Amino acid sequence: MTSPLNLLCDGCGQISSPAHIEQRLQRLEWTTRYRPVHIQTLLLSAESPKVEQDFLYSPSCEFQGEAAKLLEVAGISAASKTRETVLTEFQRAGFFLTHILECAFERESRGNSNVQERGDSKDSELRERRLLEQRLPTIAVRIRRSLKPKRVVLISRMLEPLVEKIRAMQLGCPIVLHEGMPFILDGSNAGEAVAHLREALAIRTD
Repeated sequence: MTSPLNLLCDGCGQISSPAHIEQRLQRLEWTTRYRPVHIQTLLLSAESPKVEQDFLYSPSCEFQGEAAKLLEVAGISAASKTRETVLTEFQRAGFFLTHILECAFERESRGNSNVQERGDSKDSELRERRLLEQRLPTIAVRIRRSLKPKRVVLISRMLEPLVEKIRAMQLGCPIVLHEGMPFILDGSNAGEAVAHLREALAIRTD
């Protein structure tokens, strides 16, 4: 009999546990609730955040990390509003967020020295890139047949090496990039990336 620990998650391709699957299904449920009927702008990220507060569609906690940046892109303030109100505004504006890896990428660390940590980081990036490449056909089919957005925006640093592969997937809509690269909302210059993306989407800054 196959152990659940040896099963691959069909949302990210990683070895899964019952807790992993439970979290994926919970996030899928939260996300589906705020999917627009007609998606104007599909925000495509590399991986789902590990921290729940960073996950845009979580029903609890303050918006932070990726979630906060996406609201800034959309020009939506969370001040003095319930989380449901904020997410409904995001939905009505035609925005929808999805991740190529529907679960957080599980990084490994095997040492404490700086050299070892750099090696672990490089190995992790290579593993994540392979997973992302493996998932591209699945996300392409989902975008073309189910989501059918008016435009797709790439918003993650990890998608930089995959831009040409994504462009070649024939998604049926334009792909919005900044100087041929993704808008790096998860980088050190996230504020600048947000401003560039707002400009590209023609969202007014009041």
